[in-house]
Amino acid sequence: MALKTAKNEAQKVTITLPKLVLQRLNEVVPARQRSRFISEVLAERLALEEQVLALEESAGAWTEESHPEMQDGAAIDRWLTRLRQSWTTPKGAADDSLPA
Repeated sequence: MALKTAKNEAQKVTITLPKLVLQRLNEVVPARQRSRFISEVLAERLALEEQVLALEESAGAWTEESHPEMQDGAAIDRWLTRLRQSWTTPKGAADDSLPA
C-alpha cells in the first residue's frame, strides 16, 4: 500500500522507539526512505485496527431470531433456491434489459 502525499500534507512528529526496533529499522530501510516506510506500515496497521473495531461494533447484529432463513444448512438451501428462482425470467416473458 503506497501512500502518496504532497509535501505540504505531511507533518513532522517526534516518536520514541525501542533501541532494538530503531536498530532493525536502520539496518533494513535506507535512511531517505524511513519516513515513507513508517507511514506505510502505520497505515496498514491502522486499517487492521479499524477492521477489528468494526467487527467488535457489529458483533451480535446478526441473530437467528432476526434471520430464521439462515438457521441451518437446509434453511439456507431453501433461501438460496428461492433467491435464485427470482433471478430467472419466466419462459415467454420479455426481458427489456437485454438487447434484441
